[in-house]
Amino acid sequence: MTICSKVIGAKYFNLDDMAHDMELSPADDDGHGTHTSSIAAGVPVHNASFYGIAEGTARGGVPSARIAMYKVCWGAGCNDIDLLAGFDEAIADGVDLISVSIGGPSKNYFNDPIAIGSFHAMRAGILTTCSAGNGGPDTFTVQNVAPWVLTVGASSIDRQFKAAVRLGNGDRSVGVAINSFSSGKRMFPLTSGILAANSSNAQYGNASACDYGTLSAAKVKGKVVYCLDNVGQDRTIKELGGIGIITSSDFTTDMAMTTVIPGTTVSSTDGMKIDQYISSTNGPQASISRTRSFNATAPSVASFSARGPQLISRNILKPDISAPGLGILAAYSKIPSVTGDPTDPRHSTFNILSGTSMACPHAAAAAAYVKSLHPDWSPAAIRSALMTTATPMKSRDKFEELSSGSGQINPTKAADPGLGYNDTMIGLLMGGKTKFNCSTLTPAHGVDCINYPSMHMQLKNTDKVYGVFFRTVTNVGSSKSVYEATVTPPEGISVKVIPSTLTFDQPRQKRSFKVLVEGVNKHSRTQILPGSIVWSDSVHVVRSPMLIYIGRYSLGPGLS
Repeated sequence: MTICSKVIGAKYFNLDDMAHDMELSPADDDGHGTHTSSIAAGVPVHNASFYGIAEGTARGGVPSARIAMYKVCWGAGCNDIDLLAGFDEAIADGVDLISVSIGGPSKNYFNDPIAIGSFHAMRAGILTTCSAGNGGPDTFTVQNVAPWVLTVGASSIDRQFKAAVRLGNGDRSVGVAINSFSSGKRMFPLTSGILAANSSNAQYGNASACDYGTLSAAKVKGKVVYCLDNVGQDRTIKELGGIGIITSSDFTTDMAMTTVIPGTTVSSTDGMKIDQYISSTNGPQASISRTRSFNATAPSVASFSARGPQLISRNILKPDISAPGLGILAAYSKIPSVTGDPTDPRHSTFNILSGTSMACPHAAAAAAYVKSLHPDWSPAAIRSALMTTATPMKSRDKFEELSSGSGQINPTKAADPGLGYNDTMIGLLMGGKTKFNCSTLTPAHGVDCINYPSMHMQLKNTDKVYGVFFRTVTNVGSSKSVYEATVTPPEGISVKVIPSTLTFDQPRQKRSFKVLVEGVNKHSRTQILPGSIVWSDSVHVVRSPMLIYIGRYSLGPGLS
């Protein structure tokens, strides 16, 4: 497939002059759009790599799909007007799916351009997938939480990128990094931020962390520098003439960053050993190896992936699902350097990036695969298929489904989910040909008032736990089937499914059930209580995660 038949549309929007002095063009001068779109629909490319790292065949999730690009962000950020204009244009163009790797602080839906745009897309039968944000591992950080979008968190893949440090005394530490530079066997002088401090500016910043303005160029030039934390100090060290950087952190041990000079990030424990070696040795030396790929257990939620609970519709679990977003090799624009640093001479057609921005197009591709097999399915039906067939995380963190949602996408299983949840209340909001008299409508029932594939309760500190979920499922499998419910209740909580057996005599037949949740909270601390309800007919496994959060409410600006 040629580029002319792959990218069938490219438009830009600059209605409020966010571009300023930038060239007005849909061309990708950042690399982000190229990377995410190729994840969704890139054609297979053999021997793809980032300077020999992660070499293999790279391809998008649905390589036969076409891409229409809508550039709505510029160097200064993303404007609401441009975002809405991009949605309007995509809807008018008749796209099948929209992937939005853009986010921001949670807002009321009436003030959130992505919530508004995706709602109009849903009315046109278009599912929108959105990145959950990179505010993890803190709770209450998840973004793009509207119930009509598929909110996607980032998970790991089965390889990790590491670069080793060899010290002059023979000790060796392995850190995470994407380091395309090779030092061979050569050793270089090694110092630390403390020893390289610029005493005249010592009162500003933290020299041990190599903060900008705290180091002396004369003490850094020609040396590898050890710095606490990992906050992009490589550019500072390069500017001062340093030839390498070692950082230490226990917070980014899963995310490898591309450095502008040879670099790696080791654990705090290994960092202390390196610091001790520097302090106790005359003429300390070090060498940083080129990055290699190592096998890793997967999937697990990426440390940076935003966590719930959400702040807007508190009884809807977000993120919805997880998809690969850690150390993803994909296509890249050759306009910017691989790090975005104008002094970096490296320009490549491939790059390795991490973020929920990378996870989002993976989920969009899975949705496209399902839609290709079921073109008549609604956005809600496609989202339901992806959520109810997702694979629970192999490696779970303390936040449980607040991190991963329903689990890791499984596109092949989503093609035949057995049962589906359609959003009855959202269908009402959409309107359409049917006219409703709102004064005659019965209010929605249950904890969340929506027919959602997951079940979530967000409670302030309370002794009593009580709630009812009302759900309706549609038979999208074989004509005749009988489903039995299996409940894994949250710890200390009673969960009853009524009825616990659903019998279907024909396709598209609907059956309703309710879930009664009750119990007593015996703890004063925050509680995150996971569980699940699984419907099975011995062929299909239709899983709905359940999570009860009992604790504080965290409110953002303007939220109540």
